[in-house]
Amino acid sequence: MKKLKTTSDHTIYEKRSGRYAVKDRKKRWVQGDDKVAVLRSQGLLKTPEPKAPAAEAETGDEASTEDGADDAA
Repeated sequence: MKKLKTTSDHTIYEKRSGRYAVKDRKKRWVQGDDKVAVLRSQGLLKTPEPKAPAAEAETGDEASTEDGADDAA
């Protein structure tokens, strides 16, 4: 593993697989949501942009179908 960053509270490593490992001051491995929070605060993980809700896309399609039905009648 390659040491990437050292902060006052954590040491961040990069594995050969490209993933990250985090140790705290007491030399314990950090896992789960705590690990994600540390990596995001250091700018190593990007937060994905939220996708448009599927309900809006469906109502847009339904509205155009209904309009087309009204024109035909």
